Amino acid sequence: MSGSAIFVACSTLPEGDGDEHAVPEALADLGFKTRWAAWDDTTVDFGAADIVVLRATWDYAERHDEFLSWTESVPSLSNSAEVVRWNTDKSYLAELGDAGVAVVPTTLIAPDDKAPRWPKGEFVLKPAIGAGSRGAGRFTEGDAAAAHLSGLQADGNTVLLQPYQSSVDSAGEIALVYFGGVYSHAFSKAAMLGRELDESGLYVTEKLAPVQPAAGFRALAEDALDATAALLGILRAELLYARVDLVAGPDGRPLLLELELVEPSLGFRQTDAAAAWRFASAVRQQLA
Repeated sequence: MSGSAIFVACSTLPEGDGDEHAVPEALADLGFKTRWAAWDDTTVDFGAADIVVLRATWDYAERHDEFLSWTESVPSLSNSAEVVRWNTDKSYLAELGDAGVAVVPTTLIAPDDKAPRWPKGEFVLKPAIGAGSRGAGRFTEGDAAAAHLSGLQADGNTVLLQPYQSSVDSAGEIALVYFGGVYSHAFSKAAMLGRELDESGLYVTEKLAPVQPAAGFRALAEDALDATAALLGILRAELLYARVDLVAGPDGRPLLLELELVEPSLGFRQTDAAAAWRFASAVRQQLA
């Protein structure tokens, strides 16, 4: 099998952040020719590619409706437009919680809702539609939280309110990566709230390192993917990639912080070289 693949980024970072540098070569070994393109580049015929892979479309939050319309125009998109629509709104966390997945407790605040009673201790406010930790803030009860909430609501955002998980300060987050529904590798991410945006202004800089997740974390990641597939009416194998971001809760048990199915960094630089091969094999699987 041979074919063509387009990796999709944005005009600010037209070839992503360099994480996938080894993947085009792995795809070439399987007969695929790979190129990069910005999703809003009207000169590109995305429909002519055998597979179009979302990789670094990190400006979508500011143009969400336009981005969703574009995804629906690309017949060979991975992950699919249906998955994108569901996953780019972090309200999905409430759905997964209702389905029995252990998620970080999440309260949704609509654009016209009044400020709720703030939880005790530290908490996080972030827009339901957003990427790269932009718009996220860490607060304790007070005017700063209310002002941040009002600012997000004024822009039409539904806002997520979550208790801050203090384990992030010491252990960070653990991201488990899956290709074609099958586990590939994992890496840790240090606490990001309060860190600076990179020079592109699209994402918060991250400190990443390889990690071997404990059994409880692996089991929760599997539960999250199974529940997602059931909610969307798809097979796990239909997800070209997935990144499951977990943290340790107050009792040490893992909790789902986010499930990234649209444009996450996949930590190729934090794992073994064969990960690029595993990804290439998953691409071929999508076309089989």
